[in-house]
Amino acid sequence: MLNPEIEKRKTFAIISHPDAGKTTLTEKFLLFGGAINTAGAVKRNKANQSNTSDFMEIEKQRGISVATSVMGFEYSGKRINILDTPGHKDFAEDTYRTLSAVDSVILVVDCVKGVEEQTEKLMSVCRMRNTPVIIFVNKMDREGKEAFDLLDEIEEKLNISLCPLSWPIGLGHTFKGVYSIYNKHLNLFQPDKTKISNSVIAVEDLDDNNLTNFLKEKEISNLKDDLELVDGVYGQIDKELYNEGLLAPVFFGSAINNFGIKELLDTFIDIAPSPRHREAEERDVLVEEKNFSGFVFKIHANLDPKHRDRIAFLRICSGKFERNKFYYHTRQDKKLKFSNPMDFMANEKSIVEEAWPGDVVGLYDSGNFKIGDTLTEGEKLQFKGIPSFSPSIFKEVENMDPMRTKQLEKGIEQLTDEGVAQLFVMQPGNRKVIGAVGELQFEVINFRLEHEYGAKCRFRTLSYTRSSWVTSSDRKKLEEFVKRKQQHIGFDKEANPVYLADSEYMINLTKQDYPDIDFHKTSEFK
Repeated sequence: MLNPEIEKRKTFAIISHPDAGKTTLTEKFLLFGGAINTAGAVKRNKANQSNTSDFMEIEKQRGISVATSVMGFEYSGKRINILDTPGHKDFAEDTYRTLSAVDSVILVVDCVKGVEEQTEKLMSVCRMRNTPVIIFVNKMDREGKEAFDLLDEIEEKLNISLCPLSWPIGLGHTFKGVYSIYNKHLNLFQPDKTKISNSVIAVEDLDDNNLTNFLKEKEISNLKDDLELVDGVYGQIDKELYNEGLLAPVFFGSAINNFGIKELLDTFIDIAPSPRHREAEERDVLVEEKNFSGFVFKIHANLDPKHRDRIAFLRICSGKFERNKFYYHTRQDKKLKFSNPMDFMANEKSIVEEAWPGDVVGLYDSGNFKIGDTLTEGEKLQFKGIPSFSPSIFKEVENMDPMRTKQLEKGIEQLTDEGVAQLFVMQPGNRKVIGAVGELQFEVINFRLEHEYGAKCRFRTLSYTRSSWVTSSDRKKLEEFVKRKQQHIGFDKEANPVYLADSEYMINLTKQDYPDIDFHKTSEFK
């Protein structure tokens, strides 16, 4: 029998293409959970309280989420942990890492634009881990695609079977509300952007005379026809298939107007999985084990601009985490204790005494942690599945203010530890080269160096577009390779050599010239 504390945990991420309404949905969940009183729309900057889950200066200015935030709240007896992820493609890596720390996912699709490329990529990551997915079709109050066409597009592009659990009445300016197939009740639509709207009409069945007071005859008959078709085509939900990640329940609504959110939340806590076992290199770690274990999936510097701090986000996998207890850091082979571990409500932090599997705790870090580190009660474990991907844009850092060299070095060191981008050091002259997936990352680095560390630099673009980690069973051969190709070799944070090339063709040529050297696309080559 699972511990009731573990049973009540639901840890999930909200993922989507930029601007499909992910942060808005996160905020509405917090609103229903009573964690905030009114929701502030970031982009319009009308509300005085800026959106609670975008809390870095640059995120507020650009209206996009760049880092992953963690928020917890209690809702009808369950403890819900949401990880809000960046939708922007330049930050996909941060999102991949976050997906390694959750038990299920809510995927937001914009009903106007349908499935977009980033959505397909994110879905393929959920595939790799068989993560259960719920799909929320957002912006139903805008003129978008018809519900049946959307379902077809989602099935085809994301390659997953669907099962609608709520159904829209009308669309765009004729949008009247959502009928919950799962709980058989009807919600009518009144746009309310900040408070929770109360217009739930409980209808026993669709022949109820009460309905005619709210809907026109034609709307009622359309809804009945639609529901018959839905039942015929999609049938009932099979929870086992959902838990295996093969079937996705679908909900409709409009997050900004608080619509269809309650149906989603109520059904979610009913069917979403509680924490499950995790794969480590050595063995499978079960949730109900007595001994504590967990891994760091994200590091974030300067959550609070007033204090220089670094926080490591730790996902608990088994046992119970306690404050002030010594835990074993497997990579550094030493014991650490944490006197003020934190619980999150986006920007509000509170000290946590104990935490259970499924929870995410923030640990103050003085430089002990890297992404992917494992903590245990003494056993040597290494959790799987948090790779670094090989970057495709490389720029050399040029210091613009020699008086502030120290701040620049510290800033770059900390930002790359956080996983914003990867740092490579090239010889001669210890040149610092930053490798990233997209241009936006360099903007973020530049902005944060200036505002958080007071350092100025500019980036000189290099001609490299490919990188491979290199290893060899013969140490001499590797040393010789590194010496010969010195102008193409950078060393990552672990001092592993990485070969930088201008094209795939160059990498293939080099592979032929040096058959004893192995080339790897990600840093997980152990």
